[in-house]
Amino acid sequence: MLSVEQVTKCYGDFTALEDISLEFTQGVYGLLAPNGAGKSTLMKMLATLLFPTKGRILWDGEDIAFMGETYRGILGYLPQDFGYYPNYTPRQFMRYAAALQKLTRAVADQRIDRLLELVGLSDAADKKLKKLSGGMLQRVGIAVAMLNEPKLLILDEPTAGLDPGERVRFRNLIHALANERIVILSTHIVSDIETIAGQIIMLRDRRLLCCDTPSQICSRFRGKIFQVPADVPLRPHQHVLSEGQGENGTVLRILSDMPPSAGVAVAPTLEDAFLAIYTAGESEHIR
Repeated sequence: MLSVEQVTKCYGDFTALEDISLEFTQGVYGLLAPNGAGKSTLMKMLATLLFPTKGRILWDGEDIAFMGETYRGILGYLPQDFGYYPNYTPRQFMRYAAALQKLTRAVADQRIDRLLELVGLSDAADKKLKKLSGGMLQRVGIAVAMLNEPKLLILDEPTAGLDPGERVRFRNLIHALANERIVILSTHIVSDIETIAGQIIMLRDRRLLCCDTPSQICSRFRGKIFQVPADVPLRPHQHVLSEGQGENGTVLRILSDMPPSAGVAVAPTLEDAFLAIYTAGESEHIR
């Protein structure tokens, strides 16, 4: 189990995160917040690239700050932008990473073949990395992060820049990887985690806002989300969350405590909840 106990991170006079407490067990956790909310700071502390100013992070009761290579031996980490050698192939790059992790050649080659198949890159195993798409490179990054068969997999904004098809493939892959480990995935793209994350962690104003299931977060906005024609006049305190196309033209999804003059109530989605919290200031609904 991974535990975050009253963690604060400061950079001089600036507080990036304040008094964060969380517990992680097997499954997928989605870290969801706008850019600049502290997602990457938290991920880097979990990966021991940064250390808390106050508080501590524990793995099975032991402070990770003092575990050194023991902790890194159970950790797989994919940063937002991972470095690679463009003239290497995925197989060559993974052999290089395996050597850094002191895996024997026999063990490394066995794992590399299995992981390349798992991430759908067997056919591209011997193509140069510089010729691969962004989505394929991200899958190489995941395969590298999985080389040590980690118990904890941390993925920081892994779907940034991917097209919709690559994001679907990525979600399916993460769902498969979460059966035997903790997977922590940070993003600001709601659809990337709505269907695969068992728990959603939200940050606001440098603090933990909630850690709850997607359905429980959405349920707190039940009866408050409406779809209305774009020409319906809105009353004070009715907030537009998003705009889309309906059968008869443009429609709005709005947040309102009272039914609007036209339109219908709709089931809230995680995107509705995200927009209500971060653009309409409705964080009190989930406290």
